Amino acid sequence: GSLCQRGDDVRTIKLCSRGLTRAKNIPPYHGPNKMRDCYCTVNLDQEEVFRTKIVEKSLCPFYGEDFYCEIPRSFRHLSFYIFDRDVFRRDSSIGKVAVKKEDLQKYHGKDTWFPLQPVSADSEVQGKVHLELRLSEVITDSGCVSVCRVLECQGLPIVNGQCDPYAAVSLLGPSRSDAKKTKVKRKNNNPQFEEVFYFELSLFFVFRVDLWNASNLKFGDEFLGGVRVPLRVLGQAGVHDAWYFLQPRENGGKSVKVEELGSLRLNIVYTEDHVFPSEHYTPLRDLLLHSANVEPVSASAAHILGEVCREKQEAAIPLVRLFLHYGKIVPFISAIAHAEVNRTQDPNTIFRGNSLTSKCIDETMKLAGMHYLQVTLKPIIDEICADHKPCEIDPVKLKESENLDTNRENLRQYVDRIFNVITTSGVRCPTVMCDIFFSLRESAATRFQVDQDVRYTAVSSFIFLRFFAPAILSPNLFQLRPHHPVSSTLPTTNANFKESYMAAFYDYFNEQKYADAVKNVSTYSQGRNRFGMKNFKKRWFRLTNHEFTYHKTKEGALCSIPIENILAVERLEEESFKMKNMFQVIQPERALYIQANNCVEARDWIDILTKVSQCNRKRLSTYHPSAYLNGHWLCCKLSADAAPGCTPCTGGLPANIQLDVDGDRETERIYSLFSTYMSKLINMQEACGSKSVYDGPELEEYSSFVIDDPQETYKTLKLIVSAVQTLEQQHTKYKRDKFKKTKIGSQ
Repeated sequence: GSLCQRGDDVRTIKLCSRGLTRAKNIPPYHGPNKMRDCYCTVNLDQEEVFRTKIVEKSLCPFYGEDFYCEIPRSFRHLSFYIFDRDVFRRDSSIGKVAVKKEDLQKYHGKDTWFPLQPVSADSEVQGKVHLELRLSEVITDSGCVSVCRVLECQGLPIVNGQCDPYAAVSLLGPSRSDAKKTKVKRKNNNPQFEEVFYFELSLFFVFRVDLWNASNLKFGDEFLGGVRVPLRVLGQAGVHDAWYFLQPRENGGKSVKVEELGSLRLNIVYTEDHVFPSEHYTPLRDLLLHSANVEPVSASAAHILGEVCREKQEAAIPLVRLFLHYGKIVPFISAIAHAEVNRTQDPNTIFRGNSLTSKCIDETMKLAGMHYLQVTLKPIIDEICADHKPCEIDPVKLKESENLDTNRENLRQYVDRIFNVITTSGVRCPTVMCDIFFSLRESAATRFQVDQDVRYTAVSSFIFLRFFAPAILSPNLFQLRPHHPVSSTLPTTNANFKESYMAAFYDYFNEQKYADAVKNVSTYSQGRNRFGMKNFKKRWFRLTNHEFTYHKTKEGALCSIPIENILAVERLEEESFKMKNMFQVIQPERALYIQANNCVEARDWIDILTKVSQCNRKRLSTYHPSAYLNGHWLCCKLSADAAPGCTPCTGGLPANIQLDVDGDRETERIYSLFSTYMSKLINMQEACGSKSVYDGPELEEYSSFVIDDPQETYKTLKLIVSAVQTLEQQHTKYKRDKFKKTKIGSQ
């Protein structure tokens, strides 16, 4: 995560999520074809951070895209630009929506129509300038002499790939002075000027400082922004030192009627969290991490957060990151999934709703499965986008130059290939996902014992519908493509079988081999037996999907180790047997030590054995990097041969997951949510009291809460409220102290 500010051991972290719904009444194109091919960008000031798909031939484009990001720097405006794609020339901007940072809370969580504003170079301003103004002790015949010192600028925009800024300083008053210019600072959007200018004046004058980008183009230098500072700010001290935000040039834009540009519908969510040192979060964090062990799980702090939040996604994002960071995501999701399955009456609706369970699994797959998506889908999606083969099979949308049979065959081949890469990718599925899928299968199979397919559908609904399908439909959101592909390029056919052309296409894939492939990819995790061997001998090794065997000759296995028996595969320190290129295959009761012929072969064996065994349910989280010899482990010196490992295994979560997640920051986000929904926590406490003493019809305001055990839930709620109130006091003190220390005009 990127931290925006740091001071007094408190970190400020800014998050923004945006739902780009649609635009309407875009002005028509000037020509015989009135329609436009529009896309929308999201910008921090003028820096683009996200781009939607292109909606072709529409003046009311529907986007329906969500974007979530952490804001890594300070900014003034959150801006949205509508562009019209031009195949032959540079894409033209139609209009923009710019929301000031301080105004974001006005629109927080609300669907809002914003009128598009005109885009002009004079209004595209960002950055700030540091000025020092003072009165000189020198007095001339014309009056006082004032000094303007241009110190530096920060965050100037990069225009057409460059920023060569200079400052122009002039004096506005009864008689305007000529502008005096600083030197040009080449290729620097944070220039240090440190130049001083002298002017004769009276206190009725105003200093004007404009920033320009020195351009070699025939159109002249580009305006970057300016400020006007009246000399009355000098006061009695005669000195003024301050930072100023650069402002747009007055009357710089063209006279365009706003209503002619159309409007854009947005849902903006902006949060700013102040993260304290870790010890402040201990009570709330421990309460959350204990959730998987609470009986019933509906009485746990994590489950209660999902109950009080307006959107389950709000709760799922920080909960998943917190539990991932502390290695407790699998037991937590297993617990809430088991409870949800037990509440489900129809196996056909299992995990179909937007419950806390489904949202948590979605978020876990996004975090832990990103690399899995990359290696599985990126090659085929890159190939599809490079081929540019048409795949439209809706006769109504077919272009004149296209052939329906050809398009159908293109689509069939692409879908077949994508299906195959998915159903053969089980060996690469991250361990944490495999463990979760195993838990889902077990819960579903136990709950619906008559339905033999539920163990597969419970898993495949996540793998296909909620993991791979969104990545194929919007590859740019999963870092598979830099931008959303052209709609006719990627096979994003809507599976609505009421359409006759889709029903016929679906029939091709409605064969047993495809059903078997889905079942195969849904059965990643297995149980275990027990096995072990010892002693060094030269042996042949053979690996299949089901077993790891070794042989005295190429024929006839001396020993077979089922893949599900492999608890971990790790390197073995050379000190153990004074032998290089050693690794160990750890089983329930002992480890098999193996020496490869060279370091490359050792790495290959470790890699492939880890991949085929990483789905095993009882895989270890720690191991001993050295052997057990002469009554103790050489690594940690413990004497018990069954002592837990002393080093974390390398085959668990992707290496970057635990490093990238800040547990304190996620706990702060959860505190903020509890604080926001405090009234619902109080209502839930009242609901617990009502359920405990009254068995009659439930009050409508309490009916939305899942409360299986009123007494346990009430105990947890009391602890949550106490922890939140304590943190609330810390925040109040921090904000009060920060306000006292803040100096207007400081950076």
